[in-house]
Amino acid sequence: MSKFILFLHERTTLDESMSPEEIQSVISEYQAWSQEMGAAGRVLGGQKLTADGGRMLSGFESSLTVTDGPLAEAKEVIGGFFEIEAGTYDEAVDIAQSCPHLKFGGTIELRQIDAMD
Repeated sequence: MSKFILFLHERTTLDESMSPEEIQSVISEYQAWSQEMGAAGRVLGGQKLTADGGRMLSGFESSLTVTDGPLAEAKEVIGGFFEIEAGTYDEAVDIAQSCPHLKFGGTIELRQIDAMD
């Protein structure tokens, strides 16, 4: 079995029209999906990232530059990720397409992890 990362891309602007109840409903769907896939041995872990944008690093040693991220022109950010296990890319796509992130207008970048051991 191979490991894959689902990078959950989302708009940089939040839908401010959502009520607290609607937001909780969305969170509950992610939790239910994660628990169901975890019980099936498919989701190995995952996290939601903070909305602060983090930091962008470039250069090296004395030329290191650290700026606030994401870049101002970015229309999407990575809002979170899941690590999954699947036999093939096609199987990983099947798992990823069941993720509620797509239902809520996000996009998923699916990448295979290169085992370094």
